[in-house]
Amino acid sequence: MSGHSKWATTKHKKAAIDAKRGKLFAKLIKNVEVAARTGGGDPDGNPTLYDAIQKAKKNSVPNDNIDRAVKRGSGADGGGVDYQTIMYEGYAPGGVAVLIECLTDNRNRAAAEVRTALTRNGGQLADPGSVAYNFNRKGVVIVPKTDGLTEDDVLMAVLDAGAEEVNDLGESFEVISEATDLVAVRTALVEAGNDYESAEASFVPSVTVPLEEDGARKILKVIEALEDSDDVQNVWANFDVSDEVMEKLDA
Repeated sequence: MSGHSKWATTKHKKAAIDAKRGKLFAKLIKNVEVAARTGGGDPDGNPTLYDAIQKAKKNSVPNDNIDRAVKRGSGADGGGVDYQTIMYEGYAPGGVAVLIECLTDNRNRAAAEVRTALTRNGGQLADPGSVAYNFNRKGVVIVPKTDGLTEDDVLMAVLDAGAEEVNDLGESFEVISEATDLVAVRTALVEAGNDYESAEASFVPSVTVPLEEDGARKILKVIEALEDSDDVQNVWANFDVSDEVMEKLDA
C-alpha cells in the first residue's frame, strides 16, 4: 500500500494549496452547515459537527465563518441552504472505480457537472451499486509526525479504541478504524497527548488497480476535474501507484 500511502500524503499537500486558493473554504463551511442541520448545533453532542469544525479550523477557516455556518445549519440564523448529499459512481480510465460525494442544492447541476468531468477525461458514470462494492466505509484519522512520535506510539494509543491499522505516510500517520469507532479513536489520540490533522469517515478501497505513470496522470486529471465542481465534496478512487511514479507526478 506504499503507493496508496504516497497518494494520501499528496492529497493532504494539495488540500493546503487549495486552502490558499479559498476553494477548500467553501466546501469546509458547507460541511459544517450540513452537520449542524443534521445533528444540531452543539459540537459536544454532535461528533460529526465537532470533526467538521476541527477540520475547518485546521485549514485556517476563520472562526466567524464557522460560527455563522453553525448558526445557519442549526436554524439559529436565517439564510441556510437545503443541501442534499448524493453519491455518484463512475469509472476513470484504466478501469479505476470512482466514488463521488456531492453536497448540493441543485441535483441536476451536480449530476451534469459530475458526468461532464468524467466523460471529458475518458471516464463515465456507472449505475448505482456497480462501483461502491469496491470500497469499505472506514474512519480515517491523520496524525502529523512530531519529534519522537513513532508508529508504535500511535498504535498503542488507539488499539483499545478500535483502530484496525496504522500506516506510515512519510510526514504523518494514518489510523484506520471502523467508521463507528472514529470518535473513540480520535478521542484516544487526544487523551494520549497527540494532535491530529483530520478525522473523518472515508471510503477505503478493498481492491486497488495498479497504475503506471500515464495511467496515474489520467486518473489525477479526472479527480482534479471532479473536485473543481463546487458541488463535489469528496472523491475516492481505488488506484495504486508506486512511490517513484508519485514523485514524478509531484515534480
